[in-house]
Amino acid sequence: MSKISCIFNWSGGKDSALALYHCLQNPKLDIKYLVTSINDNVNRISMHGVRYALLVQQAKAIGIPLYEIRLPEMPGMKEYDETMRFHLEKLKTEGITHSIFGDIFLEDLKKYREDRLAEVGLKAIFPLWKRDTQELMNEFLDLKFKTVIVCTQERLGNLVGKVITADLIKQFPADVDICGENGEFHTFAFDGPIFKNPIPYTLGEKVFKAFPTPKNTDDNCLQPINDQPKNLGFWYIDLLE
Repeated sequence: MSKISCIFNWSGGKDSALALYHCLQNPKLDIKYLVTSINDNVNRISMHGVRYALLVQQAKAIGIPLYEIRLPEMPGMKEYDETMRFHLEKLKTEGITHSIFGDIFLEDLKKYREDRLAEVGLKAIFPLWKRDTQELMNEFLDLKFKTVIVCTQERLGNLVGKVITADLIKQFPADVDICGENGEFHTFAFDGPIFKNPIPYTLGEKVFKAFPTPKNTDDNCLQPINDQPKNLGFWYIDLLE
């Protein structure tokens, strides 16, 4: 059987973990790399703020090579798109034909990804697309995945540093998507069926950061950010090895 040669866009969080789980069950998909964008200034996963060393531990526990895309802290859209195009063209020369994402329901984001990929002759795969987010979270927990909240919008700072459980979800405000699909929070997946071993960590400092409206994208997802307030505030928890 001829396999589809793919890259998987890996953010380190729960949606990536569940999407990868489903892809690994599909014998038609041959995932060559986990592709992650890194903030080169601080050596952390873009947006999520997770240390590079923990990302490396995730990739080792999964058993798929890590492909890093190094970016400055606040690249402009032109610089971002040019960097991504360079890497996509490079990956295409290795026989890659498809790029996999863990997106669920953001139509503009899906179109943006597909358009950018089409420019270099690649196609997108969305394993979780249009699935109900409550159903996805239930499946995630039923599969014994574990994930800790590492970044939240300013109003959700009480959740940062907590492991997602059925009880914790009950504390989410009614207007928060249960999977954080609107950018309400980001997570670090540290255990579950895709990992050969759990990723150990301890909680470090909790910090608040305010940013001007970005001219780039959020976490390695090829997403232009539009219609945002002038300043964006986020709570982060540092995860230590």
